[in-house]
Amino acid sequence: MEASQGSEKGRDNETDGGAEPRPSARVLRTTRALIRRNPGVNRVYRTSVGVVGVGTIALGVALIPLPGPGSLIALGGLALLGTEFDGAKRTSTAANAAARKVVARAQRAREQRRQKNADAEPS
Repeated sequence: MEASQGSEKGRDNETDGGAEPRPSARVLRTTRALIRRNPGVNRVYRTSVGVVGVGTIALGVALIPLPGPGSLIALGGLALLGTEFDGAKRTSTAANAAARKVVARAQRAREQRRQKNADAEPS
């Protein structure tokens, strides 16, 4: 797994519509930079992110057959892994795009059913 190098560049969600980054984003960026400078701490941090991310994905996959947000939990775990690992970030982006397509398809099908039912009702 590769480290995400330069992942802080170009993030629009770190600013509040203008020039100044949010204080929380600045603190997180500074903290992460300090962690990256110390190889031992960086390894522990990345391992912790990996363990928590994989655990979250496993929990989400285990919950998929049950009613509830199992797939969303799995996607959340993948997004968590994506904060530190480039491969997981690419996979998370692709999974989110696929999920958006499925949601759009389901919405179209629902609208078609509603239209069909509205046309079938006697006036």
